[in-house]
Amino acid sequence: MAGTPFRDLFREQEWTYAPHETPMLPGSPGSPAHPRRLKIAYGLIGVLLAMTGGFGNALITANTSTLQGALGLDPVQIAWLPTIYVMTNVSINLLLIKFRQQFGLRPFAMIFLGIYVVLTFAHLFVLDFRSVLLVRAVGGMAGAALSSLGLYYLMQALKAEWRLKALVIGIGLPQCATPLARLFSPELLAMSQWRTLYLFELGLAMMSLAAVTWLRLPPATRQKAFEPLDFLTFLLFAGSMGLFAAVLGLGRIVWWTQAEWIAWALVAAIPMFGAALAIEHNRANPLINTRWLASADILRFAVVTIMARVVLSEQNVAAVGLLTVLGQNNDQLFTFFVVIFAASLAGVLASAATINPTKLSQPVMLAIGLVAIAAFFDSHSTSLTRAPQLYWTQALIAFAATFFLGPALLFGMSRALQQGTGHVISFIALFGIINSIGGLGGSALLGTYQVVREKAISSELVQSIHPTDPIVQQRIQAGGGALARTVSDPALRQAEGGALLSQSVTREANVLAYDDVFRLIALLAALTFAYLLFLFARRIHRERRALLATQTGTNTP
Repeated sequence: MAGTPFRDLFREQEWTYAPHETPMLPGSPGSPAHPRRLKIAYGLIGVLLAMTGGFGNALITANTSTLQGALGLDPVQIAWLPTIYVMTNVSINLLLIKFRQQFGLRPFAMIFLGIYVVLTFAHLFVLDFRSVLLVRAVGGMAGAALSSLGLYYLMQALKAEWRLKALVIGIGLPQCATPLARLFSPELLAMSQWRTLYLFELGLAMMSLAAVTWLRLPPATRQKAFEPLDFLTFLLFAGSMGLFAAVLGLGRIVWWTQAEWIAWALVAAIPMFGAALAIEHNRANPLINTRWLASADILRFAVVTIMARVVLSEQNVAAVGLLTVLGQNNDQLFTFFVVIFAASLAGVLASAATINPTKLSQPVMLAIGLVAIAAFFDSHSTSLTRAPQLYWTQALIAFAATFFLGPALLFGMSRALQQGTGHVISFIALFGIINSIGGLGGSALLGTYQVVREKAISSELVQSIHPTDPIVQQRIQAGGGALARTVSDPALRQAEGGALLSQSVTREANVLAYDDVFRLIALLAALTFAYLLFLFARRIHRERRALLATQTGTNTP
């Protein structure tokens, strides 16, 4: 495995499988028995790959304000960086699945990891907006390959009966990257601003490339998978998803009704998406099985998971946004993010330990219920609230965010496998859209609602302030009095006091707006929980009726 000639780097190994070790699906590796030393190596590499995939976007998301100044970008340009990552990541899985079915997963991973390493290295010397976008776009594609590789390496590390636990860990670990990135990125930025951040990302990519080269996965069974129409569908689908992602990622920055390009993007995206679905609907061997995706079970799964992604956006949008408004940044929130990281990791481990293929709806219900409770408590925040007051509630939300992912993935995957292996591609496409576009949509919805509420509340507060009110005059004089030693002009001190009062009004309006966001999240989570409870109760009722009917038929002479 170690001394591999360059020409063999992209080739699959030769491997003879026992009947119980053969791959379940074309394109996925087999499940041979490994010695303990090799299992440990597979496990460590799996964790490395999963975290590298998560850090690709987390390092940018956690440091947008700092990077904006360091790279000389405006707010719209910096918002493009996480958005373009999602634009490429959300659609590439369609090609990735068929590519690994026909050529194996290893060539895809080697190609995109190699390109990612080269571009990240080149970006250290070439500083312009286009090079930053190119690195992030390729990072999105490499992230898709790393996610799949991380899952497969972790599955090799555990015994056969624990493979589902490995799947849960592999899908949950990348979610821990964002709080972890917020923990150590201030120190990286302090060393040499943005270059140290990119050096860290480059180091992870090179370590991942070296690890994949050194220890290969067992080879997959391969078959001819691509058809000419697949590429047309992919172009239409990827184009439409990219435009949707751009609208959701930039809409609240440029504002929905102010930027003309948003309308043109939607005008192009909707027909492209419809054309992709129309092509697939009439194919004998579709890339996306529209009939199955339109079934009641899958539609319910999509609605519930989208709502879950929306309410779980609370942490990045509402909680961090509130603390930022109150003057706290990553440097001052170290303990806060330690708590969130620990809770996220606990959610992954708890989900893996309790996963039960016959009881997949209950963990999702528990996660949504925890979010509803935590958001309700957070809705009572004030301008005196600081990070310690949010430890418990945000820990619950961080736990819920990683606890629900594994059961949600397994629920859809089990439904896909029941219909045949061809439906797996359709489910992976759906799950990718829900997670990526759903996350962007959640941030867009909550961020937009916060801005609207802030403007409305600020207007109400300003209208309630009268210059002739003695209390208002006292606040203005107190604000100006604090500047008496540095500002001798009384009129200027009065103006400065008024400006300080205006800042206080804006801060209070933002805090009240974030409280409204928390209430909206609590309401959406409670409605989702009630809907899940209704579906669960209906299923139990139907099972009991079917059992009673069976018993009655058996007892009838």
